[in-house]
Parts: sequence; structure tokens; C-alpha cells
Amino acid sequence: MKAKKEIKRMCIGCREMFDKRDLVRVVKSPDGEISIDLTGKKNGRGAYICKNPGCLQKAKKKGALERAFSQKIDESVYKTMEEEIKND
Repeated sequence: MKAKKEIKRMCIGCREMFDKRDLVRVVKSPDGEISIDLTGKKNGRGAYICKNPGCLQKAKKKGALERAFSQKIDESVYKTMEEEIKND
């Protein structure tokens, strides 16, 4: 039996590689809406961030999500992500 391949993704805050299942996916849908994708299967452009609140603050300060999605991110999106990361 073949073992499953371990999928790695880079966190946009700390720039470290993690297993895909250990990260939170943020997705920009085709209509431009940005949301958290807890299933990992939503349609659209995805970026990954680790479940560390400090890492989210780093990404926010550096503008990493804005750069990844080529659009301005509303403050309410960051607050929603912060609550989601704390609850996880």
C-alpha cells in the first residue's frame, strides 16, 4: 500500500513550511470576496497562515495578504481571521 504524500505549504506570516493540514487557508473567491476556508476546498486563490495569532499580525503588518490577493483587505476580515485562529 502506498503512503500518502505529505503536502507542504508556506505560511505567509513567518514564511516557514508546514503540513497543509496545520495551516488555515484564506481564499479570494472569483467575485473578489475574501474569507477563511476551513474545508480547504473552496474555489479561488488561496493563501495559507499558521494558527499563531502573532503570525497573523506579522502578515498584516507586512501586507502579505494584500500582496497575495492583489487587493486591499478590510479590517473586518482580519478581525474575523483572528477570532477564527483563537477558537481553533
